[in-house]
Amino acid sequence: MRIAPDALHNRIVSLLTAHGASHAQADATARHMVWCEGAGRHNFGIERMPILVKRLRTGVLNGNAGIGVEPIAPSLVRIDGGGGFGYAAAERAMQEAIALARRSGVAAAGVRNSNFFGAGAYYVNLAADAGMIGLALSNSFPKVVAHGGLKPVLGTNPFAFGAPRRTGEHLLFDMATSALAGSTVREHMEKGTALPEGLAIDAEGRPITDPAQVSAGALLPFGGAKGFGLSLLVEILAGVITGAGIGDGVASMYSDFSRNGDNGHFLLAVDVARFMPMDEYHARFETLVAMLKTSGDGILLPGEHRWAARRDSAVHGIIVDEAVWRKLGDLLPV
Repeated sequence: MRIAPDALHNRIVSLLTAHGASHAQADATARHMVWCEGAGRHNFGIERMPILVKRLRTGVLNGNAGIGVEPIAPSLVRIDGGGGFGYAAAERAMQEAIALARRSGVAAAGVRNSNFFGAGAYYVNLAADAGMIGLALSNSFPKVVAHGGLKPVLGTNPFAFGAPRRTGEHLLFDMATSALAGSTVREHMEKGTALPEGLAIDAEGRPITDPAQVSAGALLPFGGAKGFGLSLLVEILAGVITGAGIGDGVASMYSDFSRNGDNGHFLLAVDVARFMPMDEYHARFETLVAMLKTSGDGILLPGEHRWAARRDSAVHGIIVDEAVWRKLGDLLPV
């Protein structure tokens, strides 16, 4: 089935506010989810609604959170998410970074006291829309071992960057620093399919392919020591220096209902126009794109395949699984 973007947005807002979320928190969440759904990234869309509603109901997610903004330097700002939706806190953080970068050329925002922030691509797209190169990082609850380790210490710790293109269909790169994203593990569990080999281990360090065993075991960092190093960068920038939870100080949104997530995020914006006129930048960037495209058949830039889905969704409506849509109805308070 297809749902108009505005209708889906309004549905999300009405459901979250019915469970006590403020309009501002719900609206930011809806913007994020609709953007992801429109690109076909359903694992970052309304599939998350049941767990978010559950966390609202149990009180570990503060649906009425106010967002604290504390300038700490000419090009740095600290954001306190108030224990609310990570979507709202991270969006505000990138908006603040963009505004500061307009004045200083480059700026960063660190977020603490937040929760799951969804797809990093959403935030770097905001920067790209503003003519800036963006970076978005977030830590998460421990599910990944250190390179050579056995006990999960790091999260899947996503890393995203974006660069503007003249067409508005920006380069958007978004990845987990684990060998497999947590959402992919859940997809394998739902479908009853095995994980690819070499991506996860049990508590004794033995390779596993059963997704149901990952909860008692761990994921590996992607690329061994390289992914481990990149994950550490995310943990330091998003967790250590922001004052957010680190390691097991971050709660699982799916299994820990005793506390707020305390995720941390790090958002960076670089004003391209400070380096050169935007026309020159676009010409140079498209020269690079042409080099890449002519280096082989079917070369796609990061995130490029999602733009066709966004165009289609804007015209014909967003493709939504009927079973998932029905589950939204089940979330209405009785």
